[in-house]
Amino acid sequence: MEKKRKKILISCDSPRSLLDFRGKLIEELSLNHEVAVFTPKIEQEQIRSTLIRLGVQVYENALQASNVSIWSDLGYIYQLYRLIRNIRPDVFFPYTFKPVIYGAMVANFCRVKSITPMLTGLGYNFPETKSKTTLVQKITKILLKFSMKANERTKIIFQNKDDYQTLLKRRVITEKNQAYIVNGSGVDLDHYTYSKPNLDRISFLMISRLINAKGINEYYQSARILKQKFPNVVFRLIGPFEDNIDAIDQELYSKIKLDGTIEYIGLVTDVRTYIAQSSVVVLPSYYGEGVPRCLLEAMAMGRTLITCNSVGCRETIHPDHAQANGFLVPVKNVKELAAHMQHCIEHPVELIRFGWNGRKYAREKFDVHVVNRQMLGILEGS
Repeated sequence: MEKKRKKILISCDSPRSLLDFRGKLIEELSLNHEVAVFTPKIEQEQIRSTLIRLGVQVYENALQASNVSIWSDLGYIYQLYRLIRNIRPDVFFPYTFKPVIYGAMVANFCRVKSITPMLTGLGYNFPETKSKTTLVQKITKILLKFSMKANERTKIIFQNKDDYQTLLKRRVITEKNQAYIVNGSGVDLDHYTYSKPNLDRISFLMISRLINAKGINEYYQSARILKQKFPNVVFRLIGPFEDNIDAIDQELYSKIKLDGTIEYIGLVTDVRTYIAQSSVVVLPSYYGEGVPRCLLEAMAMGRTLITCNSVGCRETIHPDHAQANGFLVPVKNVKELAAHMQHCIEHPVELIRFGWNGRKYAREKFDVHVVNRQMLGILEGS
């Protein structure tokens, strides 16, 4: 039976994420449906041209994703209301915090038939200790609870089971909510192909925005320790320094750029060359991730992982020791992080086995086509 053609409106807080994280999904959706995106202003023409080539309608806004801005948020709400009333989508698919919170509210008010918010991580909005909760975090919880109120039209998508359990425990959602858990954004195994890790000169790579909760300082401090013992080992860092409420301070940023401990590359459009040149990929994040995309890309290309035993990150390390593809370290623990990095330097042959295990695990659990089949089922209502 032929699927009914639907109007699907996607809302995000970063235009780059549309292709980096949702590209394959948008491509598949656009084959059978009318797809539109509501995104902050697109600065990169390649993103716009690719979306247009796929037949996607592009609508822009001035949302500031990582900063508190009442006027920006109100502007987003008003523009989205007008857009929904104008194009009347059958499905509204927002992801990341502000589009989920504000978007679900507006879509419910406008009586959109199917609302499928996806939480790609809870970030620092739900700290483990309630006594450390800030006013902004308290407001976020109230707004999220209101926007996620159970009804027959709303299906909530999570990228890991920990986030689902956290929102249940904090009574943001209840068991009456329709909830689905998918394995992150998935990774395209044909695009991120296996290559043998460089064992002749061990190098470490971290791919991340330069924010504190990603563990930038922990990576830098570990690199400083190891550089003294192993001066020929290379430590690279890819990612932008941008305006963000949790951005690293200028002092650390200057050290990263200038003191020679780390080779800072900045923002790149294609990470594959740098992953191929690396031996190990590191992400010491204590940030509430969905499932970090950079780790999935590294697994697909056969790289050993060192990451934290934190929400989302732990999903990428195989639970069976016999099929290990890397190491989990405690959050904010420079000593443990440096020790595991040193182990990789001193036992390079293990990196081949870890890499093969990672590629296999990516194929079993995180293949983008498998993840997208589940996503299509949710979005299409099957």
